[in-house]
Amino acid sequence: MPETGEMAPEFTLPRDGGGKISLTDFRGHPVVLYFYPRDDTPGCTTEGKDFTAAAAEFQTEGATVLGVSKDSVAAHDKFRDKHALEVILLSDEDGDVCETYGVWGEKKMYGKTFMGIERATFLIDAKGTVARAWRKVKVDGHVDEVLAAVKELT
Repeated sequence: MPETGEMAPEFTLPRDGGGKISLTDFRGHPVVLYFYPRDDTPGCTTEGKDFTAAAAEFQTEGATVLGVSKDSVAAHDKFRDKHALEVILLSDEDGDVCETYGVWGEKKMYGKTFMGIERATFLIDAKGTVARAWRKVKVDGHVDEVLAAVKELT
């Protein structure tokens, strides 16, 4: 689990629309890496739409937004198209990246316990260092907070 000030763990994952993305592809620019539980669920849809609504502002700051879940690339493509999302969606089907970033764990909902992705966001600076980490993210207002942190970096 990377902490603020540590190098962000490297990864290469398949992306929506085909192809693969590596974290090192963005060296020299900030990256917003957000982990979300599942495509096309209410909170995850809101979060994706919020990041999309702010996409131009992130681009102005030179930042790329990457969303990660364990859903397949095909599921990501449907999710992206259905909600006109403009963020890159990465598929971590085997969960290795989720484990590395410490976002895979036990969750509770409606009295049931299960394993899942904890909603979390990591701001990675141009050198590849974790500049900020948000754990157990609440969707409302989160994107504005992340954008403010990106602006502080640049």
